[in-house]
Amino acid sequence: MREIHPSAIIADGADIGAGCSIGPFCVIGPQVKLGKGVTLKSHVVIDGNTSIGDETTAFSFAVIGEIPQDLKFDGEETRLEIGARNRIREHVTINSGTAGGGGLTKIGDDGLFMAGCHIAHDAYIGNRVIVVNSSAIAGHCILEDDVIVGGLCGVHQFVRIGQGAIIGALSMVTNDVVPHGLVMGPRGVLDGLNLVGLKRRGVARTDITALRAAFQALKDGEGTFHDRAERLKDEVKSPYVQQMVDFILGNTDRNFLTPR
Repeated sequence: MREIHPSAIIADGADIGAGCSIGPFCVIGPQVKLGKGVTLKSHVVIDGNTSIGDETTAFSFAVIGEIPQDLKFDGEETRLEIGARNRIREHVTINSGTAGGGGLTKIGDDGLFMAGCHIAHDAYIGNRVIVVNSSAIAGHCILEDDVIVGGLCGVHQFVRIGQGAIIGALSMVTNDVVPHGLVMGPRGVLDGLNLVGLKRRGVARTDITALRAAFQALKDGEGTFHDRAERLKDEVKSPYVQQMVDFILGNTDRNFLTPR
């Protein structure tokens, strides 16, 4: 059974799933699709061609699915897809895609988007991602699964952040971050591995040891960062190291944050 406050405004055509709870003064556009058990606390605005997965909760004054903050946007039809069980806190903004970026902004499952953070157009956010208060993820960024972005951070457009990486508070991230990397500093630098996160996820000690050795090889080896990753290809003894090597050698529009 759905619970809809009488002050909420729901446009004709909106698809509201079973068990949804829509609080006071929410506004929902005609192309919006809410899955089962979605909760909108109050004063939430959802517009555009936006779908939100089951049991996601959006808190007061979140604005979801509005047009991109991109001067090239010219009213074209684009989408926003948000997965299941996400928690979208107060004053969060999440924009739809642009034609030039593929037309889709996509967020996975089980994320936590804390108060005041921003997810821009054409971003891809994986599962179990945490974006802390007042951080901004720019257009076309990719955040893989289990990434944590600390408070008051900025992530430059087109940057990739690999699985399990953590970005310390007050960092500006201008280049790609390897999986399980640890980034610190006002102009973020790669300062090590996210060892705490690896241990919390139960990664075997042998894999952590292999990652640490690989990181050291990337830091101290001869040649460019790319050259060092190429040499690691022939020495891989862990799927976690393989993931890191594949990430570095994959396609990207940015350089990498390299170990200091």
